[in-house]
Amino acid sequence: MAIDLNQTTSRSILTRTSGFLRSVTTHSLQPYRGCTYGNALCGVGCYVQHNRLLTHGQRWGSFLDVRENAADLYRSQVERERRWAETRGGAFSVFMSSSTDPYVPQERRYRLSRRILQAMLESPPDELVLQTHSHLILDDLSTLQALSQVCRLRVHISIESDQQDLPGLPPAACSVDRRFAAAHTLRQSGIFVVVTVSPLLPIVDADAFFARIASQADATVIDHFIGGDGSPDGRRTAATSLPQAMEQVIAGSTRLSYRDEVVDIARKHLPGRVGVSIDGFAGSYLPA
Repeated sequence: MAIDLNQTTSRSILTRTSGFLRSVTTHSLQPYRGCTYGNALCGVGCYVQHNRLLTHGQRWGSFLDVRENAADLYRSQVERERRWAETRGGAFSVFMSSSTDPYVPQERRYRLSRRILQAMLESPPDELVLQTHSHLILDDLSTLQALSQVCRLRVHISIESDQQDLPGLPPAACSVDRRFAAAHTLRQSGIFVVVTVSPLLPIVDADAFFARIASQADATVIDHFIGGDGSPDGRRTAATSLPQAMEQVIAGSTRLSYRDEVVDIARKHLPGRVGVSIDGFAGSYLPA
């Protein structure tokens, strides 16, 4: 499928968080508008596709705006936004990214995320949460190691299932094995790694899956589309092809009770290191 790719500039890059992210970080940062992983398995269940303010009516996965001045914008805005966060009694914290992936394939051409991380080395946030579906994050391993020395860094690697594919849906953007390998490499490099199982998809061997997470990551977050997609009952995701595919793999996996069963299994393997839904993204498993 052809991608509508645009090189653009923006007027702002640090967005003060509201809604779901408000208890997670003070700011979010999007290197790109749109996400080309929208054409992959993660795109089918991606919550962002329901946000018309971000999609501008375009089909999710069909467009990508490259914000060429993103790193310079960070440099120009960081101190003002740091002061704003401090006046509210909190640390200056950034979630990168909530509505795109910092490591879409086009990152290897444009290196927007790399340039932003390098700007953060000059003026680091107090905390950075960096979330991706891709092993391409390892391209910036040395920069991330340096950042982990000057701010609280959490890397979230999304691995929603032990299954590579779901029936009738597009394949995953990055294999399960490559994402686990990335988590392992990051952790071995001294970086705090969280596997985000979000949105939770059917896990055929949950014991083996969470044992693997326990050996290759520091914590896990589990989030179901019910209550996670911006509607209390998951109606947005229910209108997509994802629930039917989930039910074909494990009957009942579209119910919130399935999440609770999976959480119980996860806690056997990662005692004290399991976060659930928004509390998990906010780091409920972290020491006080």
